[in-house]
Amino acid sequence: MTVTIAIVGERDPDFPPHAATDAALAHSGDALGVDVRAQWIPTAGLATDLAAVQAADAVWCAPGSPYRDIDGALAALRYGREHGVPTFGTCGGCQHMLLEFARNVLGFADAQHAEYDPYASLLFVTPLTCEVAGRTMRVTLDSGSRAAALYGGALEVEERYYCNFGLNGDYRQPLEDGGLLITGVDADGDARVFELEEHPFYVATLFVPQMRSAPERAHPVVTGFVQAALTATVRA
Repeated sequence: MTVTIAIVGERDPDFPPHAATDAALAHSGDALGVDVRAQWIPTAGLATDLAAVQAADAVWCAPGSPYRDIDGALAALRYGREHGVPTFGTCGGCQHMLLEFARNVLGFADAQHAEYDPYASLLFVTPLTCEVAGRTMRVTLDSGSRAAALYGGALEVEERYYCNFGLNGDYRQPLEDGGLLITGVDADGDARVFELEEHPFYVATLFVPQMRSAPERAHPVVTGFVQAALTATVRA
């Protein structure tokens, strides 16, 4: 069986999370006995032409922001959310999933990311209160959440980070009221994992799980994503 994963972002072979993204997909494919074909899709032009994304079985919005075309990244994420396509975002990809949801579901049309415009009037994604880039930290997961299920029922895990931006806490309640649930937090209770319940797979992690994947130990969240893509392919 073959699944195609559209990886949205500008691939940089010298950026460790990008190489780790490719490797983690291969690890999960081997674990599941699936041929995973990863196609990196630059953000430029996606705002007007989503054909490459639409041809894939699943969408992974990769680390590495700011992207060249924020509107292109958000268009790909909106497509995945609205059409039930398995969608995953890590690090910068997670931040853009929050931004897409804010603009197109919550109605904050001018919601912005501080990395692009730190002086915007409505900053939905802002610098974290403490630096986490390069650190491995504990994450506590909600019992009964998709995230916990992906980790085999574990409620505490350790993951590595590569970014210093996250959800502006002022918008935590509107985000959850709108349906994008916070199902994982750090030791201070700050949001680290997000998921959309009524979707085949719509998960965002501020950390970079692919960095902990290995040939003999595929990361369970990446494997869950690939399994969702496989399920979507079988149903189609």
